[in-house]
Amino acid sequence: MTSPQSGHTIHTWKRISLIEEPHTLPNGKTIQHTTISHPGATVILPITDDGNIIIINQYRPSLKKWLLELPAGTIENAEHIEECAKRELEEETGFSAHELFSLGQVTPLAGFCDEIQYLYVAKGLEKTCRFECDEDEVIEVLALSLQELEQKIINGEITDAKTIACVSKAKLCGYI
Repeated sequence: MTSPQSGHTIHTWKRISLIEEPHTLPNGKTIQHTTISHPGATVILPITDDGNIIIINQYRPSLKKWLLELPAGTIENAEHIEECAKRELEEETGFSAHELFSLGQVTPLAGFCDEIQYLYVAKGLEKTCRFECDEDEVIEVLALSLQELEQKIINGEITDAKTIACVSKAKLCGYI
C-alpha cells in the first residue's frame, strides 16, 4: 500500500485515498501513477446449518441500483482481518459465526487500486440482535440454496465479482 507521504494525496474519503506518485516500472521507465489506496476488506460466505447461503441485497449508490452480494466490508484501523469478517457478518446480516475458515485473498482492481479482499466461509451461524448498517447502507438479508445462488450467477442476477470469486473458491475448496 502506498503511504500518503510518498505521493500526492488528491482526495480522501472514509479510509480510502486517491494518491498520485512517480513510480519506476521493472523496465526502468518512470511514470506518474494514480492509485486508490484502500485498507483492505473481508468477504464472508455464510452457510446455515441446513446448507443455505446468506446473501444481501444492497443498494449501491455508485451504480444507482441494487446488487445481490455476500456480506463484506472494509477493515477498520488496527482491526485484525478475522475480527473484521466477524463484525461485518453481524452488522450486515444479524448473524454471528462459531467457525470462520479462510479462503485466502483476491485482488479485485489491481490496475488502479491496492485493495486486497480476504475471503472467508462462516459456519455455525447464530442469529443475534445486532444488525447495524452504516449510514450509507440499505440492505435486505436473503437465504438461498447453492443451486439458487449459482443460477443467479449464471443468469446475470449476481454480477458482483467478490461474490462470484468467493463462491467459486469455496466450491473449489470443498466448503459447498
